[in-house]
Amino acid sequence: MMHYILLQIVAVPLVASWAAFLIRPRKNRRPAWIAVAALCYTMLLLVLAGLQIYEGKILHEQYVIGPQVSFNLLADGLSLPVALIINLICLALALYSIHYVEHRIELIYGDIDDKTYGIYYRRFFMLYLYFPTGFMGVAFATNTLAVYFFLELLTIIPLYFIMAQFGYSDFITRYKVALMCLYWGIAGATFFLIGIIWGYIQIGSFEIGQIHNLSGNPFVLWIAVVILVGLATKLAIIPLHVWMPWVHAEHPTCIAGLLAIYANIAAYVAVRVLILPLRLDLYPLSLPLMIFALLTMVYGALLTLAQTDAKRFCACSTISQISYSVFGIAAMTAWGIQGGMFYFLSHILGKAILFSTAGILVYQLETRNLKNMGGLWPRMPLTAVLWLSASLILSALPPTSGFVGKWLLFTGAFKGFNSNPLGLLVTIAAIMSTLLTLVYTFLTGIRIFFGQQKTHDLEHPATDPPLTMSLPLLALAGVAFAMGIFPKPLLRLLDSVIGTF
Repeated sequence: MMHYILLQIVAVPLVASWAAFLIRPRKNRRPAWIAVAALCYTMLLLVLAGLQIYEGKILHEQYVIGPQVSFNLLADGLSLPVALIINLICLALALYSIHYVEHRIELIYGDIDDKTYGIYYRRFFMLYLYFPTGFMGVAFATNTLAVYFFLELLTIIPLYFIMAQFGYSDFITRYKVALMCLYWGIAGATFFLIGIIWGYIQIGSFEIGQIHNLSGNPFVLWIAVVILVGLATKLAIIPLHVWMPWVHAEHPTCIAGLLAIYANIAAYVAVRVLILPLRLDLYPLSLPLMIFALLTMVYGALLTLAQTDAKRFCACSTISQISYSVFGIAAMTAWGIQGGMFYFLSHILGKAILFSTAGILVYQLETRNLKNMGGLWPRMPLTAVLWLSASLILSALPPTSGFVGKWLLFTGAFKGFNSNPLGLLVTIAAIMSTLLTLVYTFLTGIRIFFGQQKTHDLEHPATDPPLTMSLPLLALAGVAFAMGIFPKPLLRLLDSVIGTF
């Protein structure tokens, strides 16, 4: 049996990031291949860990840092699937970035010497590898302070610097939006920190495994509300959503898919830190959270329908789509929470494909305006397949993973509120809102690929991108379809944790 497997999963990307940074700056792709190699290795480790967990084991690693201070990592039926799917997306988008980052550097910095080009290229992949480190840390950490640290690691280091140096707008606008991302990220993390410190004062521990001791505490609802406000900021729940369209649209497309994970992973944190240990105490918050989720679903969908910018289109759809996971976990039933987590994994797969496909269109057509796109199917058939695949996943149509996730979360909501007229009405309205996703994803796709050919397209012939950009996205689509056709293994893992409360 391999030792330190979870520690390696967290630490290898961080080590690789500095390996990529320290190599001699030249105009080559070595930093990219270092990132890909590191993520392939962690993918292998996650598969090995997954096989053990599927057999009923739980992996727990403890590393003593000092007197009464230790760093603990836990892989179970909930954290392992989250880490596995996220790592797969990080690997796919690292491959996608190989060509895409070259394009961004040439577009932003123009004709520069090979050394300067190499500095920017290695800097991107150094920063990129902080994402998997942060995501794996959030997934496996057993301590709320460690979760806070890894969330902040994602906010302060890669999000700010990548957006500032590789974003889409002019120099000043890039830095303004990067600061917006930084401020909102820190604001959300600060509320989360206040909540976990308040909890520590009550029970004397930051360990997630001890949070159940808050049950019955007179401050438990207030502590939960403070933590949820911090997480809702990252989840872009109304009225804390205003940062999402700006930040998502400004990031390089290969990072925007990871930013969707960054926003979504707060749902996992809510389940791990609050819902599972304190479900009965938090039940009074259930219906209010579902109502906020419903409002965000509808508002985000209507906002998406109004967009003509390809990247803002994807960004606004994220606001709507995240809320389905929130709706499921807010129902606080076993099926609702399993459905919320299943849909969380489905959404980040679909959104990585959709954002990256939008990036391909921008990359090939040199425009973000959806009105300038039309009749692209004959020239970009593979790109059309990717867009339609993402549309199927996000619209939750069978046989995709989105269908299984929404079926479970809505079933859980009905089960939890079968005697509450308002709860049933909210659930029915949420189901009806899924039609808006169907409209904006497929209608836009039809206009882009099957609509009338546009003058811009005729003047700038486009083709499908290099295979390093499209094949990883096809692999993600394959995983999403496989999860929809064969959901039982993943549901068995989730049930081993969620089905026990």
